[in-house]
Amino acid sequence: MDGPTELQNLVNSIEASVALVGRDEGGVLVVRACNDKFLRMLGRGQPAIGFFPVPFDAVVPNYARPAFRDKLQECFATGVPQEVEQAYDLREGTYWWRLSLKPFHHTDGGTAVTEILITGLDITAKMLLRQELEISTSRFRSVVDAAYDAIITVDQQHNITLFNRSAETLFGYQAAEVLNQPIERLLPEKFRTNHRQYMQQFTRSPVHSRQMDERNRVYGLHRDGTLLPVEIAISKISVGGVQEFTAVIRDITDRVRLMDLLQKQAVTDELTGLPNRREFLEVVGDVLATDADLSVFMLDIDHFKKINDNYGHDIGDDALRALSRVAMASTRAEDIFARWGGEEFVAALPGVGLEQATALAEKLRLRIAHENVRHDWKTGGPVAFTVSIGVAERQPKERDANELIRRADQALYRAKHAGRNCVQVN
Repeated sequence: MDGPTELQNLVNSIEASVALVGRDEGGVLVVRACNDKFLRMLGRGQPAIGFFPVPFDAVVPNYARPAFRDKLQECFATGVPQEVEQAYDLREGTYWWRLSLKPFHHTDGGTAVTEILITGLDITAKMLLRQELEISTSRFRSVVDAAYDAIITVDQQHNITLFNRSAETLFGYQAAEVLNQPIERLLPEKFRTNHRQYMQQFTRSPVHSRQMDERNRVYGLHRDGTLLPVEIAISKISVGGVQEFTAVIRDITDRVRLMDLLQKQAVTDELTGLPNRREFLEVVGDVLATDADLSVFMLDIDHFKKINDNYGHDIGDDALRALSRVAMASTRAEDIFARWGGEEFVAALPGVGLEQATALAEKLRLRIAHENVRHDWKTGGPVAFTVSIGVAERQPKERDANELIRRADQALYRAKHAGRNCVQVN
């Protein structure tokens, strides 16, 4: 190297933060030259140092020395260039610098490092941006993990890239178990085949978000194999020209259970547990939409008012429940036996003609009239009662359920006038 003055003039002419560091005879680090920017970087001001060389520890702040010194010693020992990023607290704020350490060897061809050139680049703006990004990312992660709904992101290959805590709770997997795994792992087997086709269609669609299958129920697959009724909103975004998909998934198990209960209540008679008139007419309407055989019969309890008057309405309710149990045990699985209203009941027998329907009605009448009905009677013993039944058969091409039931009701009326406890046909 040239003399100290020429060396100092050289480093002062460089626009970057620059210093030349060597070691004295005792191996102590010394700064042999540096420009004003290097001093200002360290917060030393100008002219804090008027002559060189000066001890390294006299120039560099105490809090920054250990990491800086370690890198310098490593550079001297290995001869390999090093880099270190350091923050310096100055009066006007904190500044970040990236320091590049380049070793210099003897000019006579020796291998030992004699000096190290330090070049500093102000990266404060970059570090502040990085911190803002880290804060934003941390905030995003906190919001995602605190979300009530499960949030899952998949890449263009349909592999899972994000799986929040609610998703872990909903599906029973830890995030580490499913990250980079196909999303089909969380789908029931029967939905997996069409899922990729659906996603491909959504990728090509101009729509960026939608509710997934608004008309039908959507199910996920729990780790234990349980089906999970869920509500899914899916959206797509482009990340670096590559499509990503994010699904917000809500567990609607309780809602589905309530809907099923309400639906059942809407078509079920509360007292007897039988289908009600609405459900009966819907089933009969479905059969009448075809050309299949169909017979119906209508029945009611004879002298039901006397049961209520003699025993009370609680026993009257017992009689209705007892009749319901006997009738359900006497009909086929494909038949529907329903409460029409009051003490009246109806039955639909798909695929059955008038003769067979009449025989089934007679069998039911006899069982009610002659057998002790098993029931938890409030009187302590069964209450005897009989029923009258009217039977009607569907006419060819008949589509009107009300007309068919009207004819069965007429047959029931004739059974009443024939002395009750009998079966009449129409």
